[in-house]
Amino acid sequence: MRLPSIRRSQGRQGPSGSRVHTARRRRGRRTPAVALLAAALAVAGLAAAGPVALPASAAPAAPAAPAGATATAGDVTGFTRSGNTFTVTASGGAKARVVVARADIFRLWLSPDGSFTDDPAGTDLAPTTDFGPVTASSSDAGAYYRITTGSLSIRVNKKPLQFSVYRADNTTPVWQETRPTTWTGNRTTQYLARGADEQFYGTGLRLGEWALRGRTVPIAVDNKWRENDNASPAPFYMSTNGYGVMRNTWAPGSYGFDAPTTLTHDEKRFDAWYFTGDSLKSVLDAYTDVSGKPFMAPMWGFELGNADCFNASNPDYQGDHNRLRHQTTPDVVGYAADARAADMPSGWFLPNDGYGCGYTAPLKTTVDALRAKGFQTGLWTSTGLGSIADEVGAAGSRGVKTDVAWIGSGYKYAFDGVRQAVDGIEKNSDARRFVWTVDGWAGTQRNAVVWTGDTYGTWDDMRWHVPAITGAGLSGLNHAAGDIDGIFGGSPQTYTRDLQWKAFTPAFMTMSGWGATGPSAGYHDKQPWRFAEPYLSINRKYLQLKMRLMPYLYTMSRVAHESGVPSTRAMVLEYPDDPVARGNLTSGQFMAGDSLLVAPVVSDTSVRDGIYLPAGTWTDYWTGRTYAGPGWLNGYRAPLDTLPLFAKGGAVVPMWPQMNYSGEKPVSTLTYDIHPRGTSSFSLYEDDGRTRAYRSGAYARQRVDVTAPTAGSGTVTVSVGAPTGDYTGKPASRGYEFTLHVATAPATVTLDGTPVPGLASKAAYDSAASGWYFDPADRSGILWIKTPGTARAFTVSATGTSVPAAAALPSSAPIDRSAWSLVHADSQETAAENGAAVRAFDGNPATLWHSAWSSAKPAPLPHEIQIDLGARYAVDGLGYLPRQDGGVNGRIGGYEVYVSDTTADWGPPVASGTFADTAAARTAALAPKSGRYLRLKALTEAAGRGPWTSAAEITLTGRPAP
Repeated sequence: MRLPSIRRSQGRQGPSGSRVHTARRRRGRRTPAVALLAAALAVAGLAAAGPVALPASAAPAAPAAPAGATATAGDVTGFTRSGNTFTVTASGGAKARVVVARADIFRLWLSPDGSFTDDPAGTDLAPTTDFGPVTASSSDAGAYYRITTGSLSIRVNKKPLQFSVYRADNTTPVWQETRPTTWTGNRTTQYLARGADEQFYGTGLRLGEWALRGRTVPIAVDNKWRENDNASPAPFYMSTNGYGVMRNTWAPGSYGFDAPTTLTHDEKRFDAWYFTGDSLKSVLDAYTDVSGKPFMAPMWGFELGNADCFNASNPDYQGDHNRLRHQTTPDVVGYAADARAADMPSGWFLPNDGYGCGYTAPLKTTVDALRAKGFQTGLWTSTGLGSIADEVGAAGSRGVKTDVAWIGSGYKYAFDGVRQAVDGIEKNSDARRFVWTVDGWAGTQRNAVVWTGDTYGTWDDMRWHVPAITGAGLSGLNHAAGDIDGIFGGSPQTYTRDLQWKAFTPAFMTMSGWGATGPSAGYHDKQPWRFAEPYLSINRKYLQLKMRLMPYLYTMSRVAHESGVPSTRAMVLEYPDDPVARGNLTSGQFMAGDSLLVAPVVSDTSVRDGIYLPAGTWTDYWTGRTYAGPGWLNGYRAPLDTLPLFAKGGAVVPMWPQMNYSGEKPVSTLTYDIHPRGTSSFSLYEDDGRTRAYRSGAYARQRVDVTAPTAGSGTVTVSVGAPTGDYTGKPASRGYEFTLHVATAPATVTLDGTPVPGLASKAAYDSAASGWYFDPADRSGILWIKTPGTARAFTVSATGTSVPAAAALPSSAPIDRSAWSLVHADSQETAAENGAAVRAFDGNPATLWHSAWSSAKPAPLPHEIQIDLGARYAVDGLGYLPRQDGGVNGRIGGYEVYVSDTTADWGPPVASGTFADTAAARTAALAPKSGRYLRLKALTEAAGRGPWTSAAEITLTGRPAP
């Protein structure tokens, strides 16, 4: 729980006056919302007088109305330099400072009153600004002053005072103000030109799509945790023009990425750090050089966490005091035993909840018992951190989740609470920080995991969680998470699907105690081992896979710690020049590190459409089938146990032996899973996984280089470097196994030029100390190679083999809906609710088109909608998402689809059929036809409930047509 359950009953007025309720369920053990919030604020040291309301600094999604007249600085009247600080004086009494920190980083500070004493952020958001000597110069260019570094030309326009930035050539623009920065008594706004195809990313943990062009994003929290809210905002964004900006402020704001781009914060000052680079990755690197690199989590923090109350006997507990197996905190040990008995990987528990639960003292006995089973213990606090020194130093707890006590007094308050939790861990042990927070800001990436708040176990919540967690990485937040299957509601199906893809992110956790306890057979709480089959085995499959992938994912998070580039990556980070990857057409998938593409299934279906594979080759992780990108993969068969997962050609993926928690077994054999294609490499990072000794250089690296044909047959060579560096627990030597994804058996396999024996069966291979075996039936061809233990460098070569042939992808793709417009709808409800037809293609599944129902005599079926696609397309597929608000009436049953170049003559339908009466997304293949206009005709209502038609979203696939 984060905030007390302040939930409003929501409903949609349905036909004939009936209501379709979608009330948000409260957690059963909570006191009334207002009283509990007041108590929480009191604990946090906040006075609550009168009706309880969220504080202004945290609540508004949009800034308050401006107070007073709008002002600007006026014209430049003076320009001086002191070191690398350039001061500009303006006619209105304002002053501006440009502070060059590095050739690619500078600070722009505009003070309306001409003083530079108001610096509320101090070093909180920008702890590192001294990068040593930097060469900068200035000159008078007539209409503007020019400040030059080795990377930039900063122009200070004289009449009026405006700023712009160019590359060092002084001709290539990076960003330009279109008008002077304005301010009122409580708001300051900068206005920037927007490029013709410029795209924007960032703003923190935004709960929705991550490509922001054309959107207005609140840099504020409302603690509703719904789509398009911002759970942990960051006053940071970056642009495909090669720059990023962090506003140096605690004030909430709003960024409108329109033309012009308007960047507003609720304060009478402007203070921003600018970062430039030749790629989005280099901008993230510079941004995190100043605001702090993502923290290195302990290895157990990558394993599954489980949160619940286990002290229901506490008189202050607000739920069922007789809750089975949850009477006192030590009861959590029974759940740990269940996990191990089920052979279920999992690494940590949060066994308390301060909402009247607390923990049973002494804590140490529980911590020790959990540790004996391979679990670490964290504490979940709603009441503060007054006992953390004893909890960490004496009892041995190692994690903290800050909660209600850290919400309400503004962003700095939550930020400081996280910092207090970090200090509590690191000043009382040799352990690393591992803190979860629900309210982050710029700089939080160096201290905590951010998560999406109190969300729901629904397909729709899962849909927007994929871009939310992925997009957080575009603000340097390497550790972003959401409760598996949400905290409220849920089902075995949504839980299983949600766990699948979150297993490929650095941090993930279940939240038990508030979901339904038995909506279907075998579903109890939200621990993955408390499910019936087939869900139990599927959960185990993906948790085991994450444990095997630990050295890969851990290395990717080390990359984040060094560069700011997250482990969970939006496609644009790896493919910045691909126009498809730059936008939200790929927001439903991500790269797990640099080699694995994950395309989550987020609806109740066994077929995944719209998987985009960029340039290169991509191998299905499960079948071994290889595709050649770029292109779209539709109709991918994804039953419940199959997460669409692809390995990039050239991938080198280190893997552990199977284990249920880090340290359970020695890594006596390290496997490298390799998809040879051309030239590729991987640099493995290893340390003790728990302490902060890595900060003093206690770690090791191992480089692996692979050369192979780009197509066809030849020799595959794997060169393994000796591990360099040292740390406590580093093995003196270890064996190696290589799984090479190749299409044919090799002629020979050699180790440093010496032949390796070929073996006749997999069983013989498994029992041998060294050797090789080729299995053509295993994922379309696997060459297994095993080498003896060693600590030195060595080379393995397979001659006469071949890399898999790559199948071509179809060119059909989702058609961009930004240019669509409504031509005609024969019926739409706009009187009693907004059921306008344009809502059927607005990109928001929470809205819908509904045929008119509030009149005395609703229009009879059939109903139809006609859409102008904005350009001509060869259309070959239609997607239909029924209403997602809990209502059922209006689901389309019988249908016809038409495509035409004119609305005067539609011709025969390109598809017809009947959709089932469920809320799941539907697809219909169309006889390919080119045209500009679409007509969807609903012939019947799916269950014959009435003369209604509704649609949450209509989508199309196809390709541009002349």
